[in-house]
Amino acid sequence: MKARIGKTDVVIERGDLTDWEVDAIVNAANSHLWMGAGVAGAIKRKGGVIIEEEAVRQGPIEAGEAVITTAGNLPATHVIHAAAMGQDLKTDAPKIAQATRSSLALADKRKLTSIAFPALGTGVGGFPAAAAAEAMLGAVVAHLKAGTTSLRKIAFVLYQEDAWKAFTDTLKRLV
Repeated sequence: MKARIGKTDVVIERGDLTDWEVDAIVNAANSHLWMGAGVAGAIKRKGGVIIEEEAVRQGPIEAGEAVITTAGNLPATHVIHAAAMGQDLKTDAPKIAQATRSSLALADKRKLTSIAFPALGTGVGGFPAAAAAEAMLGAVVAHLKAGTTSLRKIAFVLYQEDAWKAFTDTLKRLV
């Protein structure tokens, strides 16, 4: 599914985030920025340990904050590590929304034009996909309606069918 908000395309697709050739993919991180399981583990396996080493040097950070690193061997140029959960690996809608906003702000600060997100908090964090979709897409729509952004494409790349459906349904309702 695709929707246009201002000058930006918001795209929701099924697939593997680590295959996306964008300016930045977003890692569903914990506040210590260690990359073990889930999306983080997949990024580290495919992109290389250099990504984790660079991230950890910038941490720890608060849940809701984000840092940026190179993308190692990935097709993307950067990885934005969005701490959607603390070290207890628990999350909630406000943390997910803030991590999304922090990622968008960092992308704009770096003048990036494309970014791809996973469903933050829905894997290791165990947060429901529909609630994550509401928090993340709400933050994206508000960011795009607030004014100027360098981003021309914001993708949500979802591995699970239920997450894809939740994000698609939410975007249809919000635009």
